Amino acid sequence: MNYRHEWKHEINLSDMLTLRRRLQVIASPDRHAENGVYLVRSLYFDTPSDTALREKLDGTDRREKFRIRYYDGDTSLIHLEKKCKTGSLSSKQTASLTAAQAQAIVRGGLNWMMSCDAPLVRELYSKMRGNLLRPRTIVDYTREPFVYGPGNVRVTLDYNIRTGLNCTDFLNPDCVTIPAGDAPAILEVKWDGFLPDIIRDAVQLNGRHAAAFSKYAQCRIYG
Repeated sequence: MNYRHEWKHEINLSDMLTLRRRLQVIASPDRHAENGVYLVRSLYFDTPSDTALREKLDGTDRREKFRIRYYDGDTSLIHLEKKCKTGSLSSKQTASLTAAQAQAIVRGGLNWMMSCDAPLVRELYSKMRGNLLRPRTIVDYTREPFVYGPGNVRVTLDYNIRTGLNCTDFLNPDCVTIPAGDAPAILEVKWDGFLPDIIRDAVQLNGRHAAAFSKYAQCRIYG
């Protein structure tokens, strides 16, 4: 499992405008982002006792979470993802799902998962059966991504974070989401072996420090 370094900063609108100007000069927009942005919709999983949420709020050093995700409303390409965190290091495993498979998971039709070729799908099945892991809430946001080759750096500006409350019908484009409280914009910086000085300098902001922010936790503020 390959781990990457990860920083997160809570930022305001002024910070975001400053960062955007800097990054447009030194980095490249992600080639998958139409007009420089894309919309992310995720469905997060948790146990009946909210294990993933509580581990995040308690600052547990080693934790994992499962989610299903697609972009710009395109359900022809859906990813099951497992994200693991160890301190400031993170890793992600992915598997592709069809819309029918994703919908089956949401509705509790799980038996097909046992014989799926993707190990990650079988792992999710095991944890849905053994730990009662279940879809918990939708998380929507807008992402503005930049990439920088040396260090395999990815810098993203995430904003307009919205919650689906208790709704899990995440393939339904008419599913209502609402602003997740007074959610800030988020700067995320991810890299492999080293972070180039030019990027390190560009993302420095007065009074801003790395913080452990979770969009999932933010989207659970109403329960």
